[in-house]
Amino acid sequence: MARRLLLGFDVGSSSVKASLVDADTGKCAATAFYPEQEAPILAVKAGWAEQDPQMWWENAKLSLKKIMCEANAKADEIAAIGISYQMHGLVCVDKDLKALRPSIIWCDSRAVPYGEKAFRDLGSDKCLQHLLNSPGNFTAAKLAWVKENEPELFVKIYKVMLPGDYIAMRLSGVANTTVSGLSEGMFWDFKENKVADFLLDHYGFDKSLLSDIVPTFSVQSTVSAEAAAETGLKAGTPITYRAGDQPNNALSLNVFNPGEIASTGGTSGVVYGVLGEVNYDPKSRVNTFAHVNHDDEQTRLGVLLCINGCGILNAWTRRNIAPEGIGYADMNKLAAGVPIGSDGVSVIPFGNGAERVLENKEINCTISGVNFNKHNKAHIVRAAQEGIVFSFCYGMEVMQQMGMSINKIHAGKANLFLSDIFRDTLAGVSGATIELYDTDGSVGAAKGAGIGAGIYKDNNEAFATLDKLAVIEPDASKRSEYLDAYANWKSVLNKNG
Repeated sequence: MARRLLLGFDVGSSSVKASLVDADTGKCAATAFYPEQEAPILAVKAGWAEQDPQMWWENAKLSLKKIMCEANAKADEIAAIGISYQMHGLVCVDKDLKALRPSIIWCDSRAVPYGEKAFRDLGSDKCLQHLLNSPGNFTAAKLAWVKENEPELFVKIYKVMLPGDYIAMRLSGVANTTVSGLSEGMFWDFKENKVADFLLDHYGFDKSLLSDIVPTFSVQSTVSAEAAAETGLKAGTPITYRAGDQPNNALSLNVFNPGEIASTGGTSGVVYGVLGEVNYDPKSRVNTFAHVNHDDEQTRLGVLLCINGCGILNAWTRRNIAPEGIGYADMNKLAAGVPIGSDGVSVIPFGNGAERVLENKEINCTISGVNFNKHNKAHIVRAAQEGIVFSFCYGMEVMQQMGMSINKIHAGKANLFLSDIFRDTLAGVSGATIELYDTDGSVGAAKGAGIGAGIYKDNNEAFATLDKLAVIEPDASKRSEYLDAYANWKSVLNKNG
């Protein structure tokens, strides 16, 4: 039987990763990423962040070449292609489908005033009821910045797109997008179930700037002869899946249904939960987008909580608080000698910029409750991890207020989820079971492609071979201790926030 391979790309701001998955065994046959050092981000002015889309394309080709060689794969063995990508970026192309300027990526903050003005002018009720978010610093607001500040370039724009749309276009020569993508750019009206004409009209954008909509799981386009010659892929290979990095991370962890949660604990931390009804947070402390399986027949929204001061706090603690030369595993052992609640020491972890969950306040990090005769480095190390968990739980309360039930959290076994203290505290406070898996974004994109191509009948078949590495159950005997520690942390937060 001929081998069937699924190709997944994950277009991040640090690198582009590619993976080949054997469609029949579900196992990863090869994976690679480029560049091997972190990709450059252009910051011409404070608060700006841009990347050249051509760089993504070149890195995608390099990653692809390496995995094809590593897996000894032939072009005609690739059955389908899926794409995951950094969310909220803006790519502008002309009629020849050439990028007109560097992409304004997710962490660029120049468009904040444009989103805030639209929120005021259109009214919070209108925006929240239709967009489920403030226009904020998302793709539409970034385009408004281009319109006002680069008018000669703006008139040359044929299509605007997200980073994943751009890579799909380079592969196929066709510009299209998805409802999920439009929603993350603030171009989708959930109340009317169509493009958000009212926001386009407010900004003065012609609807023709948006690409045609294709389903998330479908034959969206096929590899062109030109791209085949450039990449070594076979012309006609279908592109069958596309999603932003956080919805795709949830897909990678088989999170599709209401009440299911995906989480990550890297430099920043994310809790992404699926909601089965249209709803929003009136204070816009979390963001709501169309999940990968949202369609006319079933409401599936992804509610995104992002905590900026997550792994970066743990890294700061290692550099500045922990004994010199200590690694993260030894930090965890050090902290394990301290009781739940860190003997009253609390760390408020918001030292990495404004936090949306705090209504965009920038309160910085606070270490509170230290007694010089009682506490030492171990207490602060533990309190830092507990503080990160408590910030997750604080945001999860907002999600619960929106109607989300949280009883199971899926995560990759990486970063902070390698820490027993972090995992046990999160399970202890939330009451949720935590399941840890071996997966990543590019593998998820490949399996998403398998669903879109009809190779898998559904997500359960696609992820039947997902390796579950660990299950952490809440310890009922310690629940009150965890909740008391969380209550103390919240009282400190209220005093400082």
